[in-house]
Amino acid sequence: MKKSLFLILFAVAAGFTACEDKIDLNIAKGISYPVLDAWITNETGVQTIRFTMSVPYTDNSPAPIIDDAKITLFDLTSGESYPFLFKDNKYTYDASAKAIGVIGHGYKLHVELKGEIFEAFDSIKRVTKIDSISYEFKTKEESISGKEGYYAKFHAKDLAGATDYYWIRSYRNDTLRRLEDNFSIDGSYDEGVSDGNTFILPIREGITDYDKPFQANEKAIVRMLSLTHPSYDFLTQVNNQVNSGGLFAKVLENVKSNVHNTTPSGKTRILGWFGTSAVSRAERTFK
Repeated sequence: MKKSLFLILFAVAAGFTACEDKIDLNIAKGISYPVLDAWITNETGVQTIRFTMSVPYTDNSPAPIIDDAKITLFDLTSGESYPFLFKDNKYTYDASAKAIGVIGHGYKLHVELKGEIFEAFDSIKRVTKIDSISYEFKTKEESISGKEGYYAKFHAKDLAGATDYYWIRSYRNDTLRRLEDNFSIDGSYDEGVSDGNTFILPIREGITDYDKPFQANEKAIVRMLSLTHPSYDFLTQVNNQVNSGGLFAKVLENVKSNVHNTTPSGKTRILGWFGTSAVSRAERTFK
């Protein structure tokens, strides 16, 4: 596949000027893999799993949907099973009447695809409560980003007595279109630093998009999800790659999946992740 790539190099030393080079690259399409996006929570409502085929990095077309898989979730603690049925380009199970995720339970995701069987495991850890969301209105002159609006932060305290891994997601209004992702260990950034204390300020303030702060009558929604250590490692690796950029950016690579082919002599490889979380949630409207 032939693509044009524009490289713009900026020189800061005196006597240098910006230049632009057009380079034609012949990039191999590479191998297309099945990609699983399966995250189960202890919330009521429809639980969703997405299953697609990967596309080349330079291909902007939508990822092809896999519609012929058989996907079942097993609660290894209670012995219950939940079939996920394909409809509207995704696999779903309606847990509106009763949540299928339970704190302390272990889970197995079983996938059958074209005669091969795949399995993945995770468990639901405890999650702390979000006490509240506060905010401060800042003018262009007062804000670091030079953007006028409401700057929010959440308030929560880590649960004491064990190492807890958290995934904090923020949204603007009820569309649940993600604003920011932040990750924490025991309310801080590193293991062994803190236990049972209030989340540190940079994480609490990380729910605001500084390039587009909240405005009057908008709503901030914060969801805090518990993670196992493997799920934390997977998500932080993905997050680092997605946000990697610039001249010294890391080379992109497929992050190791926890979905394994259990078929004797099976050859198909699945990318992606199966994870489970307990969720706490808070929201605040700016007035």
